[in-house]
Amino acid sequence: MDRERTVPVPSRRRILKGAALATVPYTLLSGTRAAAAQVRAADYPSAEWQPASSSNYSRSSRPTAYPVDYVVVHVTQETYADTLSIFRDPEKQVSAHYVVRSADGHVAQCVREADIAWHAGNWDYNTRSIGIEHEGWVDRPEYFTDALYEQSARLTSAICTAYGIPKDRTHIIAHHEVPGSDHTDPGPFWDWTRYIRLVNFS
Repeated sequence: MDRERTVPVPSRRRILKGAALATVPYTLLSGTRAAAAQVRAADYPSAEWQPASSSNYSRSSRPTAYPVDYVVVHVTQETYADTLSIFRDPEKQVSAHYVVRSADGHVAQCVREADIAWHAGNWDYNTRSIGIEHEGWVDRPEYFTDALYEQSARLTSAICTAYGIPKDRTHIIAHHEVPGSDHTDPGPFWDWTRYIRLVNFS
């Protein structure tokens, strides 16, 4: 939309607001800027930044430090909110890069992609993968909604494109397929055929 390029004349109210703003302590303003920076911290544009405790992942500079070769699909065995709470707890020693909510497919990012989330239970795979948690339980397929599949597939597709990861089952793997894993997620009700198709068409 084109707007006229005129110089606005400040109103008395705007002048007073400007004067009031000048009296706000700098620390409050810098705090506001810090909050805005946190909102912009997500790597995936539509994700909400919900940072994990720095005690629950390893800082890195991937893909320079380690190549990113895999996407690991998890199911939380917790609610979305509880999963975020667990990742924020420094005692838990666990995190994933992303969490996808069941009801609407909303995506939260908890660890930057450049950093190493502690999600796979295998250090080698942690260093070379992006972990995506999905709200739900392995034995409750009603949590695997259309919105969850669709939004997760878009996220996985974007990750694969960014790092040159083939969009196939060799590189998009289940948590239980990680060597040494004692987990069963995402479980028998996860529709891999549908998911990989959605990843490739996203």
